[in-house]
Order: sequence, then structure tokens, then C-alpha cells
Amino acid sequence: MHPLLLERSLTLLRRIRLVLPALSLISVFGVLRADEALMPNPGSLNKPERLEWFRDQGFGLFIHWSVDSQLGVVISHSLVGASPEYVDRFYNELPQTFDPDEFKPQEWARLAKLAGVRYMMFTTKHHSGFAMWDTATTPFGVMHTPYHYDITRQIFDAFRSQGIAAGVYYSPDDFYWLRKHGIAINRNIPDVQPSHNPGLLAYDQAQLKELLSNYGKVDALFLDGEAKGLREEAWKLNPDIIVTRGAISTPELNIPGKPAPGAWETCMTMGSAWQYQPQNEHYKSGGELIRMLVQTRAKGGNFLLDVGPKPNGELPIEQEERLREIALWMFVNSDAIYGVRPWVVTNEGDIWFTKKKDSSALYAIVAAKDPWPHAAWKDIVLHSVKATAATKVSVLGQDDKVVEYHPDVTPTTSWHQEKDGLHIRAIRAQRLQDNLHWPNPVVLKITGAEPALAPPQVQTIAASGGMLEGEVLDMGDRQSLEAGFEYRNIAGEDTNARSGVWTATKTVTVTHPGKFSVAIDGLPSGGTYEFRAVIHHPLLDVYGAELKIK
Repeated sequence: MHPLLLERSLTLLRRIRLVLPALSLISVFGVLRADEALMPNPGSLNKPERLEWFRDQGFGLFIHWSVDSQLGVVISHSLVGASPEYVDRFYNELPQTFDPDEFKPQEWARLAKLAGVRYMMFTTKHHSGFAMWDTATTPFGVMHTPYHYDITRQIFDAFRSQGIAAGVYYSPDDFYWLRKHGIAINRNIPDVQPSHNPGLLAYDQAQLKELLSNYGKVDALFLDGEAKGLREEAWKLNPDIIVTRGAISTPELNIPGKPAPGAWETCMTMGSAWQYQPQNEHYKSGGELIRMLVQTRAKGGNFLLDVGPKPNGELPIEQEERLREIALWMFVNSDAIYGVRPWVVTNEGDIWFTKKKDSSALYAIVAAKDPWPHAAWKDIVLHSVKATAATKVSVLGQDDKVVEYHPDVTPTTSWHQEKDGLHIRAIRAQRLQDNLHWPNPVVLKITGAEPALAPPQVQTIAASGGMLEGEVLDMGDRQSLEAGFEYRNIAGEDTNARSGVWTATKTVTVTHPGKFSVAIDGLPSGGTYEFRAVIHHPLLDVYGAELKIK
């Protein structure tokens, strides 16, 4: 780049940073660009009031189900790099045996309602191109199988009957279309995208028009691929629709460290697979999933939890069990999940916070590794919370009057304010399971409280020449802080997926706002990494945005 042009670009970016201090910059091969994760998606027509509604819902159900569930194989992706014989069998033989004779969508919907699900996303078409609805655009779909019924319509009707909003997952990538037109099956390269194939774009638009015109009100659309030309079609057909992937951030298999502004959604599997896999699957516990839901809501995001039905239409028992564990927790504690926004800090150690968006209540979600014993008192100090004359504290689900089989105990929650924070003494009085060892978080509801501290703020800036650079924007209530970085390898990951473990760098001591840097070496060349700045505050770790470096 010409030096003068480079200098003008840098000047413009500096001005952008002054106007939007939340934006971070990344240096890749010496070229600076804005951090896309924190920028509003250009051209988005998502209505602000609809995004607010979406944020209030908090908890969604993802459903991955297609013709290849019969094989217990990764959904669609096995076609990439497959032999001609495999591809032929996939497209010609698999539809002949797809007959989910135990498919009862009302059972799915009732269970989802019980679990506290407020919206769902169904894979109407994944990358293979198999259509799970009655379409006039292709013979490769459910209507050309022994089952021969419209699965999408049945699912939408069932979930709407339970008051759960309907959402369409749709893949603009279509391996069936590529094969039909003699194009090698692949993903995430320009040659296979709708923008490079006008026929594919027209095909996708025709399918999307069917889904958004013939199936009643669709509240949300998840475009798992190139969204240009499709999200605009969606907004034209339904101005109130919320485009999630394609217009807001939708990380997969991870929860960002930094609460992002506005609406975002993390997509999480129950195990390691999106679609049903009868073998080589390792499920997260129900408790882990509840804690992920809590952490996502504490950071302002929605939690979209995936299930993968069996080829006969039943939910695997492992998935049903986890939804029922979540159902019990949500039955007691859903007030801390719906209609909430982040507190001044996301957490104090194992205690996570959400607050009602009208600030009428603050929730301290005690997610300790050691379960809170039944009929046991616990003393808790919340350093970020300050009581007022109007403050009240209670335990969600309890009346604070009775502990079963303990007539000598009066389980009244008490609290008082000290210089170091709000001191709370509470008891877990409610008996939720027979063995008394309920392992999941207990939630304290606090009203009339105020923030007791201003947390520090940090942003991730750049990586260049073996150095990672960040900036402390605000020291908060501290005279000194330890600052550093974390990084992870994301080579081979899908665009939105993250499964690598974060590695911490050494830290430096900072005593005032300003830039800091840490040298990093030993990373293999040619890899792709993600990194973020981090401040270690005595109460919690505060993160900057995640950025990529090659």
C-alpha cells in the first residue's frame, strides 16, 4: 500500500476509535481492519424493537435433523471430499429409507415448553440440500421418501401450539445443486457461494419464499452461509423477521469472554455432534448446560441449545434427560433468565449475575462447584452490590418460612451492608430431589440494590511482530491490575465454531489507563489463532474482544 494511503487509512481508523471506543483493531500481515464481532452488521434491517423481544426470550432450541441422521454421520459435511460412489448412494439411496414412524412433534414441543424454551430453530435444509418441507423446487426432499409428509409444517404447528416462536434454519450452500451443475462439493470458498452462482441464488430465494410465505409467521431466520441476497428477501417478505446468523453474532460451541453489545446468540450442542450420532458421542451433563445458559445470559446473549432426533423421529433418551433436568431448574429459576440484561460485572467467581432490563431485580446465581447442601445455611458476600433502604433478598422458589422435616429451623434470608459489599445469609430450604443432593445453581433475588463498583475495561487492539497489544480503558476501582492475553488455535474450525482451549500468556502490571503489550513466540507458522486481552481483577477476569491472527 502507498505510504500516504496507509497513513490516511490509519487516521480514519483512529477517528473511528474515538467515536466508537468499543471497536478493536487487528493487524494481519500489517493491514489493520475493524473487529467484525463488535460492529453492527452493515445493512441489517432487523428492527430494534424486535431485537429487544429476541433478547428477552433468552433460551432457544436448535433442531438438527436430516436424511443422513439414518447413518449417525456428521450432518451434510461427509459429502465434502467424498467419492462419487458415496455421493451417489447419499442422493439416490438414503431418501428411500427415510421413514420416521415414531415422529411425534407434539411430544418435542411439550418437553421444550416445560424446559423453558421460548423459540426454536429447525433445519429446514442443511448443506446437503435435502428439503424437510413440501417444496416445488427439488425432488431431493422429504416428500420423495416413504414418509411423504411435510415435517416442517408439523414441527411449526406443534411448537406454536405451545406458545414457542418458530424459526427457520436455512443453508444457502446446497451440495445437491452443486452436484447437479457439475461443481465440486465444498464450503466456504467463493466458487460455491450464491454470489458466484446466480442460478443457486435464485434457487435459494425461491425456497426461502416458500418457507416464509406458506408456513405462517416465522419469527427468526438463521442463514448458515452467505446471507447476501437472502436476508434482504426475508425482510421484504416479513419486515418483522429477525435474521440471526447473517445479521448478528452467533458463536458456536463457545461463550465469548466479553459481553457483546446488543443481541447475540451462542449455539451449543448437548454432546459433540449437531445431528444424532449413536456412537462416538460424549454428552455434557445437564448441570454443565445449565451453567452455560446462565453464563450466556449473564453476558447478554441468547442460548440456543441443540438436539438431534433419531432417524425414527424420537429424541435420544440422553437428550430428553438433559432437557428435563433443565426443565426443573427453569421451573424454579426462569425469572433470572427471561427479560434480563448484564449487571455491572458478569460474575464474582462462581456467582453469576443477571438483572431485569427495567432494573426491578438483580439475580445472583450461585453456581458453585460444590453443591449447596439441603437445609444448610450459606454466607455470601457480593462485592459488586450495594444495598439501599428498599433492598430485599430472597431465594427463588422458596417462601423463606418452612424447611421440610426441620421444624426447628426458620429459613428467613437476612442481609446487611458492609464496606466490602452486601453480606447475605440464606438457606437452601426447598427439597427438589429425593436424595437431597440437588447439584445445580441456587438463585438469590435482590431488589432495591445499586452497583458498588465500576469494573475496569479493556480492549484488544492488535497483533504484530510477535507482540500482542491491548489497552486498559478504565482502571475501575483499582490502583493496579494484572493484564495479559489468552490465545487459542482455530485452524480448521468452521467460521463460527470454536472448540480450542485458551492458553494464557504472561501478565504485566498496569497502574493507569493506556496500552500494554506482551511478547508471544513459539506459535507454528501458517496457523490461525484467536486472541483476546484480559485484566485480572480480584473479583473476576475482564476480557477484550476476540480477534484473529494468521
